[in-house]
Amino acid sequence: MHPTIPGFTYRRVPVADDVTLNVAVGGSGSPVMLLHGFPQTHLMWRHVAVELAAHHTVICPDLRGYGASDKPAEDAGAGGTGGAGGVTYAKRTMAADAVALARALGHDRFALAGHDRGALVAIRAALDHPEVITHLASLDVLPTLDTWDVMHGTGAAVGFHLYLMAQPPGLPERMIGASADAFFGHFLDIWTRDPQAIPADIRAAYLAASRASVPSIVADYRASAGIDVVHDQADRDAGNRLRMPVTVLQQDWGTALGFDAAARWRAWAPDLRHSTVSCGHFMAEEAPEDVVRAVRDLLTR
Repeated sequence: MHPTIPGFTYRRVPVADDVTLNVAVGGSGSPVMLLHGFPQTHLMWRHVAVELAAHHTVICPDLRGYGASDKPAEDAGAGGTGGAGGVTYAKRTMAADAVALARALGHDRFALAGHDRGALVAIRAALDHPEVITHLASLDVLPTLDTWDVMHGTGAAVGFHLYLMAQPPGLPERMIGASADAFFGHFLDIWTRDPQAIPADIRAAYLAASRASVPSIVADYRASAGIDVVHDQADRDAGNRLRMPVTVLQQDWGTALGFDAAARWRAWAPDLRHSTVSCGHFMAEEAPEDVVRAVRDLLTR
């Protein structure tokens, strides 16, 4: 039996001509959408979603290309590093999915929180649709442009997967597909301080979902080395900023971080609360109380 978020109902919602998303919905009240990261599914929010559902309508989709959502083929012409291809999995396209999903569920405005890949989608949604996104929470990621800006030298080895999946179609898919469980399991292991935070059934669900999604996951990352950079740079050049209250949670790397993450975020978000959490990367699973507290505080601003 597949794990689910307790008390949530599941449905499939069309959001584009060729894409239907798998989504879990629970609770009642003002809407909050939660977008998962890599290599996960909506299940990463299972603790946070239940708590927030006490006072909010909580919407937890699998992103396009992930989990049980549709996985359209990457558009022809998606290039490798520095290319501008990859519209199918551009964060702009995935952000439009989120807005369409909310509208299909009856919500013209909503708060949005994302972790990792989902945070990149959430940031793009907030930049592209400021009249729709009321509040934004980002968990343990920098905006795409800043991520590439700060990665250099031997320190960039921690992001080897970003460079691997940025390569032109073919090689990364074959390499990852040949040992998918080892590849995706590697991140579940090294990014978690508390291994008990991802129990065996959830880990198995993540690995099965990722194993079935290799081409679309690679396409998502490839877009972040191409068209997503183009979109971010255009916003930076135009001085576009996040107009809504923004909360950023980051794991506490201490001096090992090597750059001022809060300063990077302030350049995008004038109304910012930035704080660190003492846990690994998967903070919604390792420190759900901290995440719930931060989101509730955000929603009062």
